[in-house]
Amino acid sequence: MFHINEAGWDRIARVVLGLVMLYLGWSGAVTGGLGIFLQYVGFVPLLTGLAGWCPLYSIFGVSSCPVAPKAKA
Repeated sequence: MFHINEAGWDRIARVVLGLVMLYLGWSGAVTGGLGIFLQYVGFVPLLTGLAGWCPLYSIFGVSSCPVAPKAKA
């Protein structure tokens, strides 16, 4: 159903960004509205990086993955 549309470097960057955002939000290093924002929005890059599939990339027809998906027979 979904094909990987993120390159390895893109996936690593998303996972690291997501973890940093979650750490900053949940550890209390950033407080207030921005801290709450980071607590929840940090899951988006983390999960897309782990899955290797970005819904926005699919909508706009973008892919950072160097290997094109194979067509179904």
